[in-house]
Amino acid sequence: MTNSEKACFSRRQFLKRSGRFATMAATLSILPHHVVGLGADAPSERITLAGIGVGGIGNSQLADASKAGFKIVALCDVDHKYAKKTFDAYPDARTYVDFRELLDQEGDKIDAVYCGTPDHTHAIISRAALAAGKHLCCVKPLTRTIAECRKVVEAARKAGVATQVTMQPSTSESACRIRELLAAGAIGTVREVHAWSGRPVWPQGMVAYPSFTDPVPETLDWDLWLGPVEKIPFADQWPKDSPYPNMACDNWGTWGVYHPFNFRGWTAFGTGALGDMGCHRANLPYRALKLGTPSRVTASHSRFHSVAFPLASIVTYEYPARDEFPETRLVWYDGGLRPSAPVSWPGNMLPDEGVLYIGDEGIMFEDQILDPERAKRFQDVPKTIPRRGGVFPEWLEACKGGEAASANFEYAEAVTEFVLLGNLAIQTDSPIVYNRDTMTIQNNPEAEKLIYPDYQNGWTLD
Repeated sequence: MTNSEKACFSRRQFLKRSGRFATMAATLSILPHHVVGLGADAPSERITLAGIGVGGIGNSQLADASKAGFKIVALCDVDHKYAKKTFDAYPDARTYVDFRELLDQEGDKIDAVYCGTPDHTHAIISRAALAAGKHLCCVKPLTRTIAECRKVVEAARKAGVATQVTMQPSTSESACRIRELLAAGAIGTVREVHAWSGRPVWPQGMVAYPSFTDPVPETLDWDLWLGPVEKIPFADQWPKDSPYPNMACDNWGTWGVYHPFNFRGWTAFGTGALGDMGCHRANLPYRALKLGTPSRVTASHSRFHSVAFPLASIVTYEYPARDEFPETRLVWYDGGLRPSAPVSWPGNMLPDEGVLYIGDEGIMFEDQILDPERAKRFQDVPKTIPRRGGVFPEWLEACKGGEAASANFEYAEAVTEFVLLGNLAIQTDSPIVYNRDTMTIQNNPEAEKLIYPDYQNGWTLD
């Protein structure tokens, strides 16, 4: 089939066609360092990388990928004006608007794909990249819905490629020290964890989509930006008398309605503050305490309307006993809410972001034991967990056939479900009792419907 014939495929046909190749994996010819000696990588060791969604967080994360050793050869974004700074940073990289065209045209020129798009398009891009046999790194959260997450993880497993999610580094000095101290009993048995974020730093609490519309900029493909979501008119900036931009205490996205940054507050496009920061904050508790699937999730929150996440929420997760760990509770806070500072806290207020581990014999904030005497007792706990280079060095190592990245898709599935189950409790204002094996929710049909995305415009994951 010629390239022009391929271009005639509908979006649905494209994804169905690509699904036939889901078991294909990229084959890389790697020449080990010991063959070529120390110093620069041999040509066969340079992993070629294509970036999709490069105007926002993709700009800095591709810089990190390049620094780690990836060779960036292709870039794709639906908004060439927004992505210009990234295009300019890699003048030799080939540029695209449509990720499908990139995957079609680049073929065996690329080994790996980075996906930095809004949450609602993670799954369709990830599945297409995996079907093409490419190593894949996706920004957190991995997907916007649980069913999408299950599909993407399954596709990655079949493809047999190296994957990574950009959640808080799991093998940094601080991350490893948390796990070592908890395993050594530095605060006794942990039965409670409190995690919080000052996010959102974008508008939330909207009651409806805006009634006004704006012309779509010539540099933006709005239909591609929407992807599988219901077609709605483009709206550029909130009016200056609108309250919404001022609802975020520190609005990074200024007056934008959806694009480029403020998609996060809308339930159709983002996953709110919990989706944005929950993967970071829950990652280490999940590792250290083997939390797994919660038995029950409940939420309280400010006023909620179905189109947008509330301004603030508290979500409580209950976990059953597992292995050597007892029943455990994890409480999430966002929107400026946070737990009360412990009596032993050396100040008035807890910081805007953080995690508290509450044990039978003490309390830790991140990797700091709050009781000075107890901290002194455990200062010589051996360092038994290997420290690694971070998100992109880990992924590069995995792409070269080495150890898997610590936040690979298999691992990230549980943390992704953590944030998505919390959002279900928020969106339905009722308890969530989730059966992971059957992907069902007990006595909550409304929440169960939200497990599955409502794909439109011809897009499909099947």
